[in-house]
Amino acid sequence: MRQWAVEIGEEKGFTVHLFEAGEMDHIHCFVSAPPKVSVSYIVKMLKGIIGRYAFQEYPDLRKSLWKGELWNHSYYVETIGSVSEENIRRYIEKQTKSY
Repeated sequence: MRQWAVEIGEEKGFTVHLFEAGEMDHIHCFVSAPPKVSVSYIVKMLKGIIGRYAFQEYPDLRKSLWKGELWNHSYYVETIGSVSEENIRRYIEKQTKSY
């Protein structure tokens, strides 16, 4: 998934620096983008395209997911400002499982 995320970012105009799983049920991404690229666009591209790739590569995956969906519709975003980039990177890199 990490490689897919990086490739999607390159194609869609943003950069995925980190992409790690957090406690087996969510993903942490460290992303940078120019001001013209919205957060909602980044999330939509990552969730939509990674979901499509995952279902193509693993056709039986949908059967094992709740409601057959890889992602739920929510997300949380934090901007760098009150916390340093170094602290954010350290937190994401220490997640339990990476893709």
